[in-house]
Amino acid sequence: MWLLLVSLFVGGMIWLLWKKPSPYSVASVRPVEPLVLDQKIRDKVLKQGFTKDKVPENLDAIIIGSGIGGMTVAATLAKAGKKVLVLEQHDVAGGCCHTFTEKGFEFDVGVHYFGQLHENGLFKVAFDQITEGQLEFVELPQYFDSVVIDDGEKLIDYPVLSGKVEMMKNLKKLFPDDHKAIDEFFKVMKLAARRVSFLGALKLMPQWLALFLLKSGIGDLISPVFRLSGASATEMNHTLTSNKDLHLLFSYYFYGTAPKESSYLINALMLQHFKRGAYYPRGGASEIPFHITRVIQKYGGRVLVRAPVSRILVDQSGAAYEIQSRVDMMRPGKASFLLFSGFDATQEELGITPTSYWMFKSNDMDGIEKPQMDEYFSMSKEEAPENVPMVLLTFPSAKDPTSQMRHPGKSCMTILTMVNYEWFEEWKDTRVRKRGDDYFDYKMRFANCMFDWACKLFPKIRDRLVYQEAATPLSNMHYLSSNLGAIYSTDHNLERFYAESMARNRCDTPVKNLYLSGQDIFSCGVAGALHGGLLCASTVLNYPVYIDLMYIKKKLKWMKAREMEKQVKQKQQ
Repeated sequence: MWLLLVSLFVGGMIWLLWKKPSPYSVASVRPVEPLVLDQKIRDKVLKQGFTKDKVPENLDAIIIGSGIGGMTVAATLAKAGKKVLVLEQHDVAGGCCHTFTEKGFEFDVGVHYFGQLHENGLFKVAFDQITEGQLEFVELPQYFDSVVIDDGEKLIDYPVLSGKVEMMKNLKKLFPDDHKAIDEFFKVMKLAARRVSFLGALKLMPQWLALFLLKSGIGDLISPVFRLSGASATEMNHTLTSNKDLHLLFSYYFYGTAPKESSYLINALMLQHFKRGAYYPRGGASEIPFHITRVIQKYGGRVLVRAPVSRILVDQSGAAYEIQSRVDMMRPGKASFLLFSGFDATQEELGITPTSYWMFKSNDMDGIEKPQMDEYFSMSKEEAPENVPMVLLTFPSAKDPTSQMRHPGKSCMTILTMVNYEWFEEWKDTRVRKRGDDYFDYKMRFANCMFDWACKLFPKIRDRLVYQEAATPLSNMHYLSSNLGAIYSTDHNLERFYAESMARNRCDTPVKNLYLSGQDIFSCGVAGALHGGLLCASTVLNYPVYIDLMYIKKKLKWMKAREMEKQVKQKQQ
């Protein structure tokens, strides 16, 4: 607790002494306006092409990339009175939050669902500030995830429920002999929720102080969070239970790193993220960049697309070497492969649901007893397509209640898996959509394997399929500018989450006024990228904007309490 208090005290003193105006306020959150359905209006916001005359005068900041990390920084700086310019290389803003429409079907690229968007939650407060309350979220059914183990002989389906009590209660019902293990894991989930801010604080305090606290052992005396962030998920899970299926449920959020190499604390945090419910943007994922862009424009900034940045020129000798040493701290993440499928049928006709399905061919992700992930990633290019060991299966159209209004009679499905970039490397110098028949045939081998697997759960989708497109690591590099096709940032291995690594992986760089943001700063996903943006904005503005968010969070709770007291008094009269 002392670490957070010291960080907040120092940040608070800076804020008071320099009297910097807060970029956030309760008053900036406006009543939600009607959903904008006119595509021409949306395109004017999301597809503003770059020209010199559109660049605002007297710029204070240029943000490269319009993903949620960069957009969070841009909106925060804009609301703090800075003139900002966001440059996006794609033809539409949003990064992994953008959507694309083909043949009447709308697909999200990287947004599957969110958690921690309950009333007055910090994540909700942050989103309300950078969109000024214009982004609505739909709470998904309590049965929000399903973990499926399909070894070819039998199929086991474990439902995962949200709810402060229901999540644990459901797991104990599924695993009646492992109540103690579940209790212990949920203690770590609670610790992660309450103390993960300590890891963020390491990035905001002076680096020498952060390293002193860690190397001296003071950090471990303050909280076990610093030790657990670098603890192997597999090793810790084995101390709780020998049940392999339960091991899988403790670590099923798979982004390319097997549990033996991933952080126990971060895995627990990912499940904790959905404990208070799972949510999806009303109107689709593109609502996120749409409303953030409008806020940036409101304060004099611009978000311009078709504006690739190839180089950043610096005049500091030795800076390149220092930056490279920062880059070398992390290794590239695994590349993603996505399959987008469109169906000429409604949710009811197909029997699909808002639930997301995590499908595995084995409960042994580490491949200790049954080689799975390691074996798959070590396969040759020719072996891999028919041996995909896991997929994430999701139906965006079933999650968004406005989907049938916007795209009547249509449904869509996204399937994601992880692949090696090297399997597709031979086509890296070919042009998009003109990579040749060999490339198409090869990627469709992955696609067919993944689609056939989905049909085992939802057999009705096969006969109603009318559109399909597969996105390979090369697609991700072209449209999202992701390094080697890894849309979930750098590898989520243990080395990345060692406390000292977290302290060294900061938003500021050896180059003056050059900062880093996004998923690479903290963790993957929209939540991780947004916090990367908040940390970056805090570094640029030289005070922690989290102080403002926490103040607003508390103020909203006070306002809610007073309103409830008022209602009680009125009933008593």
